[in-house]
Amino acid sequence: MQIHSLELNDFSDNNYTLIGIHSALEEYKLAYVLNQKINTKFVKATYSLDFENKNNNATFCIYEFVNTKFSQSWFLISNQYTNHLEEISTGLFPSNEITTYLIPEKRKVDFFLKLEGDFNSDYIAKKVEEINAINQVITSYKIDPNILKSKDFLIF
Repeated sequence: MQIHSLELNDFSDNNYTLIGIHSALEEYKLAYVLNQKINTKFVKATYSLDFENKNNNATFCIYEFVNTKFSQSWFLISNQYTNHLEEISTGLFPSNEITTYLIPEKRKVDFFLKLEGDFNSDYIAKKVEEINAINQVITSYKIDPNILKSKDFLIF
């Protein structure tokens, strides 16, 4: 009798490109600017990435653009979530903030642009250049998802 074994990698979809974006804009403003400048149609997704642990709950909003003509999906995700905890204290600082990162090893990246589908490397390079030409964007660049320890957080 033949035995077939499955590995964890059989269930993961690694067919995506990841672009890191550094910008001080809020996520909805960045989605709007990207729609204007690189010809996308990002809309806020009806779902989000939710992480729960004993000390903190984090919710990362997702903006998505689905190009049905080319079977491509684009996702804009913030890398940072700040939770404001109110404490009953008469001290100097009565409230605490807990910052949670989607990809902790890339703390300086403000947003991730996840592109699923078949993309030509020249097309990706052109889009990175177009994003870098936006005044409100400090820089953007392609990130190899295979070097990330927390790449499983990008599977949704």
